[in-house]
Amino acid sequence: MSADRILEMKSITMDFPGVRALDHVSVGVQAATIHALVGENGAGKSTLMKVLSGSYPAGSYTGDVLIDGAVQRFRSIADGERAGVAIIHQELANAKELSICENLFMGQELSRHGVVDWDEEFRVCRKALADVSMEGVHPGRKIKELGVGQQQLVEIAKALNKRARILILDEPTASLSETECNTLFAILRSLRERGVACIYISHRLDELYQIADLVTVLRDGKVIGTRPIDAIRKSELVSMMVGRDLTQMYPRKPRSAREPVLEVQGLTVYGPERDDRPVVKNVSFKAYRGEILGIAGLIGSGRTEMAMNIVGAWGQRTAGRVLLEGTEVPPATPYESIRAGISYLSENRKEQGLVLGMDVKENVVVSSPNRISRLGIIDHDREREIAEESVDALRIKCTSVDQRVATLSGGNQQKVCFAKWILTRPRVLILDEPTRGVDVGAKVEIYELVNSLVDDGVCVIFISSEHQEILGMCDRILVMGGGEVRAEMGWREATQERILSASIGLTSTGLAS
Repeated sequence: MSADRILEMKSITMDFPGVRALDHVSVGVQAATIHALVGENGAGKSTLMKVLSGSYPAGSYTGDVLIDGAVQRFRSIADGERAGVAIIHQELANAKELSICENLFMGQELSRHGVVDWDEEFRVCRKALADVSMEGVHPGRKIKELGVGQQQLVEIAKALNKRARILILDEPTASLSETECNTLFAILRSLRERGVACIYISHRLDELYQIADLVTVLRDGKVIGTRPIDAIRKSELVSMMVGRDLTQMYPRKPRSAREPVLEVQGLTVYGPERDDRPVVKNVSFKAYRGEILGIAGLIGSGRTEMAMNIVGAWGQRTAGRVLLEGTEVPPATPYESIRAGISYLSENRKEQGLVLGMDVKENVVVSSPNRISRLGIIDHDREREIAEESVDALRIKCTSVDQRVATLSGGNQQKVCFAKWILTRPRVLILDEPTRGVDVGAKVEIYELVNSLVDDGVCVIFISSEHQEILGMCDRILVMGGGEVRAEMGWREATQERILSASIGLTSTGLAS
């Protein structure tokens, strides 16, 4: 083992029914480095990290995990934590009703004579928060009162408080603003200076070049290679991940907009818990058949709230109208919106898009009961037939349509969401962050799927925080900020700078009016 390597994983092999998830994977990680781990969904990244953290106990895999040269046999996550390994998942594991301090010491409370020593816990908690740039936050604040970025920093503070020397971060920036990302990067750099080894999993390749020292590529459960990040071009990295060149990341097609399908007039929406100020303010736009309408803007700009209100899933509409092919659609429930011809693919597939306890076929047909039932009785043969057709058409990787959807990779889960909404035969399909948490190869497949839907006459509204895909895919772009539409531009004149300037209320000459 190299003298500066804190971690070595040797020939890790793990099988699930019908599939080899890890195939003799060997990876070494040095102390005081940020080591990126990339690959398509299903490449084996999360499985490998679950082996390392103790989520998959010794005996469920073959091969060796060595820390400081000593072979480890973790039976649980607690064993991994005692050895200095901490993992921060994309879906944060905070207890939101408890305070920061209670989360920090959960299961390891500081006590005197059997009574929790709150003074000492608060003292240690303040120091831990200072280590992650949260000096001004009171340890007694509840987790639910914090933004996603601060909740993530609490998880890092908790890991450091357990003296983690190997910190695993799985898609840490998926739900963060640009400012929160920069804060996180600064903290990771400071941890590197303190000797902590960070294993960083992300599909956002641009940020790897900002933060990582080394990158290891997995594909189909095998290591393709490990390289210094500054010694590999992005195009080469993508080719290593997908096994082929992606010559056209954004497959733009020539289109001409036809008649308007969806028209929003003066939409004003208040949140379900606050009625003192609108979250969506006097928004008006038209979406045409034969185009992809992009909606850009920063987190909190009102994009998602507007989309969810259109389909009757969020907030209270106090002004404005929604028209579908010239006919007004009153405020409705999601079921009524689906019946009218408006479907919405949510940004959070695990909480709002899928029923994780159900299998693939049940998730595919769940929004189209009329396609598989007669007189209220489900035709299970028809259900299976439709689901298998969808799996084949969208190239969803699963052992069968009976596989539980929670066990699929993120990209294949997203394809199941697409299959579900395509089956509703929408006239308008609103896609909210359709490629979030999806690997680069699956992204291209999703882009091609979106193009085919538009070719078939579906009006697509494409909401994304990634400016590059907005510019690469959309024909016309609305930029939202503060609940308002601040700019409209065609793809030819749109740039990342113009989109960002509009989203924060600036124009090239100053403040937007």
